[in-house]
Amino acid sequence: MRFHTLILGAAALIAATGGGLMLVRTAPTASGEAKAAASPFVMPVPVSPVIRKSIPITIDYSARTEALQNVTLQVKVTGYLKAQVAPDGADVKLGDLLYKIDPRDYQVALDQAKAQAQRESAALDYARANLDRGSKLMQTGFLAKDSYEQRISALHQAEAALAMDKASVSSAELNLGYTEIRAPFSGRIGRNQAPVGTLVSVAGTVLNTLVQLDPIYVTFNPSESDLVSIEKARRNGKVEAEILMPGEKQGGRRGELGFLNNVVDQATGTITARAVIANGDFSLLPGQYVRVRLHVGDEPDALMAPQAALGSSQLGKYLYVVGKDNVVEQRIVSLGPTEGELVTIKSGVAEGDQVIDGNLQKIAPGMPVHPIAHQPG
Repeated sequence: MRFHTLILGAAALIAATGGGLMLVRTAPTASGEAKAAASPFVMPVPVSPVIRKSIPITIDYSARTEALQNVTLQVKVTGYLKAQVAPDGADVKLGDLLYKIDPRDYQVALDQAKAQAQRESAALDYARANLDRGSKLMQTGFLAKDSYEQRISALHQAEAALAMDKASVSSAELNLGYTEIRAPFSGRIGRNQAPVGTLVSVAGTVLNTLVQLDPIYVTFNPSESDLVSIEKARRNGKVEAEILMPGEKQGGRRGELGFLNNVVDQATGTITARAVIANGDFSLLPGQYVRVRLHVGDEPDALMAPQAALGSSQLGKYLYVVGKDNVVEQRIVSLGPTEGELVTIKSGVAEGDQVIDGNLQKIAPGMPVHPIAHQPG
């Protein structure tokens, strides 16, 4: 009986001890889960530092392109149009042959003028020799003074006749040259307006138009409030101009301000200005709508931040900055000019501040974040 009692006591003790061990094993697991549940999630955010740099001060205007020279090609002699040498829309150089008029009538007139000049030259030679003979006869008394003076007059008349014939030859050569219409400057011709075979005349027959494309004018109208900045820039030297096509943010065509009118339009409060732009590839044509950007100065040590980091509220533009202990701070800022993907910050931040430029919809002021700097490249 005593033996059975010991066995039951030992079994009860073992059971009690096993249960205790199970409680010891499960207690640490429950504590770890509680600690994990207490750790908050911290939002990772990309950041960029506020930097200082010198930036150009520019003013943009709407503008139109104009040709430096735009002429109507007309004839100076009458005749049948023989050939159109340069096709419609061709790019031509100074002196290139564009049209030809039948030259035969003018070649004949030139030959006649040359023959007449040769005849008068022969007459002049005779008059000169006749005067030499008269001088000898005059010295011996065998020629009357009146006859001698007639020979002098004949010589002068022959000289004048030859001069007139030489002028006729020059006129005939000019008329023959006018049968070839050549480009007065480099540019591009337009659409032909006189088919081959047309009888063209000096009465006003139009053959075509020719415009100069390089360089090209860009005309715009600054407001009178911008005149101070523009005039100050002109006193400091050349005012650079950059041309932007519709949709472009950075232009590749550059020139300089070449003309500023001497009066302000009272009706609009603007002044006419014109820039001269290099256009060697003829990519700009007269009449195009473009934007012109004038460089009127430089702003040194400007604070710059990414435009992508800007937000808007009822208080104005703001930036999210990583503050003390990596907590988000909202800074109301005032903006200046932009340069590429950066914008000038006039106030609200300091150099070196870490500006958040991503995950902006997932953060708010006072929220802890994990800043991640952008990797170069």
